[in-house]
Amino acid sequence: MLDSDSVKEKPVENELLETLAPDDTVADTGNSAPIDGSPGGIGRCLGVFDCTMLIVGSIIGTGIFSTPSSILVSVGSVGASLMLWVLGFLLSFCGLFVWLEYGTMFPRSGGEKVYLEVVYKKPKYLVTVIFAMKAILLGFTASGCIVFANNILVAAGQPATRWVVRGIALGVIFFVTFLHGFAPRVGVHLMNVSPRVHDTVESPTTDLDQCLSLFKIAILIFIVISGWAVLSGKTDIADPHANFQHAFAGSSTRSNNYAAATFKVLNAYTGWSTVNYVLNDVKNPVRTLKIAGPLGLAICAVLYILANISYFAAATKEEIATAGVTVASLFFRKVFGRVAQRALSVFVALRCDDMCIFYVATTHSVLSHLQKRVGSESTVTALNNVITVTFAASRVNQELAKEGIPLPFGNRFWASNWPTGRSPLPGLIIHLIPSVIVIMAPPPQIVYPFILDVEGYPQQIINFFIVIGLFWLRYHKPSVIRPFKVWWPLAVFFLAAAVFLMIAPFLPPADGIGDTPPLPYYLYCLVGIGILLLGIVYWGIWRIVLPKAFGYYLTPRKETLADGTVVTVFSHAATD
Repeated sequence: MLDSDSVKEKPVENELLETLAPDDTVADTGNSAPIDGSPGGIGRCLGVFDCTMLIVGSIIGTGIFSTPSSILVSVGSVGASLMLWVLGFLLSFCGLFVWLEYGTMFPRSGGEKVYLEVVYKKPKYLVTVIFAMKAILLGFTASGCIVFANNILVAAGQPATRWVVRGIALGVIFFVTFLHGFAPRVGVHLMNVSPRVHDTVESPTTDLDQCLSLFKIAILIFIVISGWAVLSGKTDIADPHANFQHAFAGSSTRSNNYAAATFKVLNAYTGWSTVNYVLNDVKNPVRTLKIAGPLGLAICAVLYILANISYFAAATKEEIATAGVTVASLFFRKVFGRVAQRALSVFVALRCDDMCIFYVATTHSVLSHLQKRVGSESTVTALNNVITVTFAASRVNQELAKEGIPLPFGNRFWASNWPTGRSPLPGLIIHLIPSVIVIMAPPPQIVYPFILDVEGYPQQIINFFIVIGLFWLRYHKPSVIRPFKVWWPLAVFFLAAAVFLMIAPFLPPADGIGDTPPLPYYLYCLVGIGILLLGIVYWGIWRIVLPKAFGYYLTPRKETLADGTVVTVFSHAATD
């Protein structure tokens, strides 16, 4: 009888799984890490300032400019909304400390994929397949395209009707797909990256990234200072203090509403673990991680909370609740007029995929040689971020195929650079399909909050297993050197929050509808769980059911394709 552990294989294993097992007594604490922790790209080039700006740039995306409206709608009051932004910071801080312990124990690129594979080694390849399923099915750029469409329409002074928004979003994703598939050098130029990015080793961050992060900080500081001016009564806002009187009036009493809002807040804070995914390129990774992580997150948290106060000072509760994904532009219109509103809308549109960039960049960073080539380049040109995200996402899909993850029509095709030999159009197609489905399926007015929810729910499941794995390592590997240890109550609090966020969404909201009508309030939970379960089923069919049914075992080997791509291919060898 065959089971997952009896599937015979040659020594061509998933190197990551084989080399990540922690030594009982040694964990790298200096400027190098063993094997997979070896310096990446041009070496260890990222210092404290670089990593801090990398975290700030990853966190500050469209969330702070777009989500306050849906958060307010969920919880029902200004006071509850502000408290959730504080709670989101505390949860993110606890999560950061958990990731710090992992990152200082295993200072190598990869993030939670690495940590899960360290702890959950068996069944073999299960974690890899589940992670691949999540990366492929939730790696879409639909949310960025939707926000881009809405803000461009605001800037143009045109109504954001259903099919106009969908049409613009679809036009963006199809244009970028064909751009990277058939004119990759043009796509690279539009990302403001030298064409030699394909041929040479690049740094994972640039001076431009740092300048852009500083620019985003400056934008938020400008909003904060403007909010202070509004609160001082020196603007045309009639009663800037109105929202703060009886601030908790109308607060929801249903846990479902708070869970849905918390997903959106945490999505806005997403990016605090960015450095964990590029540790191979970090100078003195242990020290740098311990400084840059808390500093970057703290900067963003202070700006986020003060920016929300500014929003509530400038606009009424009702105006913010109906603003949708254009809250920041509403603020600029109320304080500075329509010209400033349109300028800000263009800025948000141009930065519309920051939240997706983090997800894709961190996923492709687990694949070290891809990380060396792609990095995290970004510019301020129009559509740059959608272009950048799609560029990176296609490489994620290609690298998953290279690892031997079984895909329809064989992973050779999906791992290839067909048809140009210079760009992975098959990987772009994998990215295109879920993006189109998500743009078209939900009603445009609720697609953005639905995407945030469906992306956030599976992450809480991952967080749960990450914390359980941390306690497992402490119990079973107590002699591993830990340069940083999270205070266990913080880890327990983070674990408890993950449990709450996994359970609460199934409890009915007050209106029985939730924040994504006409969709069932629990649908995003089922979608998130279904994606992870699909990974388990897919792995079971590949590793157990088919080998047992047809009497073969899997034999992996390396194979070089016509375009030079090296891919792991599993052959079927008959059992004795």
